[in-house]
Parts: sequence; structure tokens; C-alpha cells
Amino acid sequence: MAKRKRYLTATLSDGYVKTIGPTAAPLTHYWRIVAQPHNGRTEVFWGHEPSQRAALAKRVPAEEAAKQRGWRSFEFEVVALQEYD
Repeated sequence: MAKRKRYLTATLSDGYVKTIGPTAAPLTHYWRIVAQPHNGRTEVFWGHEPSQRAALAKRVPAEEAAKQRGWRSFEFEVVALQEYD
């Protein structure tokens, strides 16, 4: 029998709302990196993971990317996903 599809939503501290779905994947957390390169633009990277631990593990690669790409700064945020119908 197929798993029930659901919609997930993440609300970040700056008020941005991301909706994911319909999905049957066991996702629980959303992560986002907002990078400020030296050219003055903004780069955004995001994803979702099946656990908070997996989402928090993205911080180390973000720090490495900041060094490799020469970002002036970056913000890393993880929030829990909320399910709705």
C-alpha cells in the first residue's frame, strides 16, 4: 500500500515560509544557508532532512564552502517542518 502523501511547511526566523510536498518521504527538518559573497549578491542554498542531526551536520560543509568560495559571511538555520493537509 502506498504511503500517504503530505505537505510540510517550514517558517524561518526572517518570516520566509517554504512549502514542501506532496511527499511521502520521512522529512522532519529544513535547513538554509544564506551566503554573502564579495560581489554583493546573495546566494541561498537549502534542503530538507529526515532528522535534526542530519540537518545540523550541514553546518560543517557550509563552513568549508565559505572558505573555499570566499564568502564574506553566511547564516545557517535549521527549523522543524510542520505537517498540514
